[in-house]
Amino acid sequence: MQRHHHLARLQSRDEHFDILVIGGGASGLGAALDAASRGHRTALIEQHDFAKATSSRSTKLVHGGVRYLKQGDISLVRSALRERGLLLRNAPHITRATPFIIPAYNRLDKPFYGLGLTMYERLSGKLSLGKSRTLTRAQVIEHIPTIEQHDLRGGILYYDGQFDDSRLAINLAQTAAARGATLANYCACAALIKENGKIRGALARDIETGAEFPIRARAVINATGVFVDTIRRLDEPATRPLVTPSQGIHIVLPKKFLPGASALMVPKTADGRVLFAIPWKDRVVVGTTDTPVHTESLEPRALPEELAFVMQHAQKYLALDPAPDDVLSVFAGLRPLVKHAGTGSTAALSRDHTIVISPAGLITLTGGKWTSYRKMAEDVIDHAERAASLERKPCVTTTLPILGAGDAENIAALAATAPGLAEPIHPTFPEIRRADILWQARNEMARTVEDILARRTRALVLDARASAAAAPLVATVLAGELGRDEAWADSQADAYAAQARGWLMPGAQN
Repeated sequence: MQRHHHLARLQSRDEHFDILVIGGGASGLGAALDAASRGHRTALIEQHDFAKATSSRSTKLVHGGVRYLKQGDISLVRSALRERGLLLRNAPHITRATPFIIPAYNRLDKPFYGLGLTMYERLSGKLSLGKSRTLTRAQVIEHIPTIEQHDLRGGILYYDGQFDDSRLAINLAQTAAARGATLANYCACAALIKENGKIRGALARDIETGAEFPIRARAVINATGVFVDTIRRLDEPATRPLVTPSQGIHIVLPKKFLPGASALMVPKTADGRVLFAIPWKDRVVVGTTDTPVHTESLEPRALPEELAFVMQHAQKYLALDPAPDDVLSVFAGLRPLVKHAGTGSTAALSRDHTIVISPAGLITLTGGKWTSYRKMAEDVIDHAERAASLERKPCVTTTLPILGAGDAENIAALAATAPGLAEPIHPTFPEIRRADILWQARNEMARTVEDILARRTRALVLDARASAAAAPLVATVLAGELGRDEAWADSQADAYAAQARGWLMPGAQN
């Protein structure tokens, strides 16, 4: 998956695609993989990097959505649980089942949540990850020694899935490329190409060079998340907005705050949301919020009131209270929630996906969540086949393995080829070596220090301050691989340091 080869194919006047996907997040990459694996000639362009925005800033869960049972949305939960099972089966190298504990602090909690989670487990059918069960107070403490024990009466244990979101995105891109898709990051949609009132492709712009070129396609899919309305306005300038963004934030803490293998789930916070504290990559991810926002951004920032909310709830449910100095990283993401007339609260909007086809034929896919990316892709490619009169071909992704399982062995082999390649980039990240940088530049289209530290590895998420300290070394290695000069490396390190400062906890002293 080398960018210059894919870019050359996109720029070739001899290439005519069946489907062009705009957007390289979960839904776009899923759509490209589905289309390519059916045998359609498929292209994808992404204005920044794969999973730059929402798709790298999730709660790292593969789940059915326990809270939707309370809303009575049984079909949504059942579908998501099926997709959860398929993803864990198709990408076992990057997903896993995890025990979750709901603590009970009053006498009605155990029977109430126990009944709901029994239904949750049964809805998963043959793809169940394990049976839920009630726990005594002592058993809850055994699973989560750091839980707040005052008034604790016991709890409920159930199972859900975990994953690494941006790594899955890269693996989807690799798998799509292996199936014949042509993809490029840092390649924006500058305009839509229309012929006789119908969309027949897009004018693309290479962000690195500024060069513009047409990409011809019989169907164009707009899968740009919170930015779908920007692309829709290229088709219909006066179109009404389809999505409303909602911000969710997370803090990352050291493992000591949740030292076991079990996650903590609080089913109802002060704002009616679910709060999670999840062990992830030897850290603890705590979140999330649901805050309406009015502008879309590639780099959203946590609001002071959101940080206060998450910190307060972490201190309420953990006996070891985190302080600002304990927070290793803060990240914010925007959910593309589908608008519904008369709905004032984004927390009430559906997380299910929506597909809209304009009179000119632009196919917009929005809404949904990571867990359901595969089903979203299947649905939108079915629609694209009908809308563009493409040959109808069956979806094959229910059993399609996602690539990436062998990458660790390949990187280890690369690390053994030259002195120094096995050295870590920073003492905080012993698992990230110089060889990883070379591999990600050569095989995963990593183009910047941010690509490496934020998404190919998860250094920015795991410890923002330490990742900034590692940036100069990463910039030097990447510059050598990409043929850039020292000035480029310096500017990359400086730009990354500025970005990492935005992921630090305000008020922290260390």
